[in-house]
Amino acid sequence: MSAIETIMLTAPVIPVLVVEDVDHALPLAEALVAGGLRVLEVTLRTPAALDAIRTMKQVEGAIVGAGTVTNPAELDAALDAGSEFIVSPGLTERLGKAAVESSVPFLPGIANAGDIMRGLDLGLTHFKFFPAMAAGGIPALKALAAPFGQCRFCPTGGVSATNAPDWLALKPVLCVGGSWVSPAGPPDKAAIEALAREAAALRP
Repeated sequence: MSAIETIMLTAPVIPVLVVEDVDHALPLAEALVAGGLRVLEVTLRTPAALDAIRTMKQVEGAIVGAGTVTNPAELDAALDAGSEFIVSPGLTERLGKAAVESSVPFLPGIANAGDIMRGLDLGLTHFKFFPAMAAGGIPALKALAAPFGQCRFCPTGGVSATNAPDWLALKPVLCVGGSWVSPAGPPDKAAIEALAREAAALRP
């Protein structure tokens, strides 16, 4: 089993985290891990993101990675911060080659067959289907997965507590990504832990 597959199978939901304040990072990570969601994707959308990754890595059991990585410079910054895996919204040859050369577990975003074929050319078989709902939802992923039986997916974008079980019931889907387990604002640890516990129990 590849390193990225092991990460994807750790829990049915990977929280997609937008951390605006680094002071929120530790309690947020503690609550999610306590609820059973150990794989944490911190998106590089805020100035606090890299420090949040460094902080969250202090939580025992947490597997902390960077999301919204779009180029090799961001990849290097994420790795310097201690990211244990990398997620991108799309796949370019430049970023793909840099990620493969770094040997970091890498989950690139795809939305069509051409994206998947570009990934396969780089030796990649595990992908984020993004934006999952806007790109056609479950029917689209079923159609895409059919000619690429060796590939496995993590749908992200419009995935919610309501529709996550439908995605997870698909054989090629190992996990989903979602932000519903970490509402915006200062973390309410009890509420987040409860949401994480529900999400961790979603795998059919």
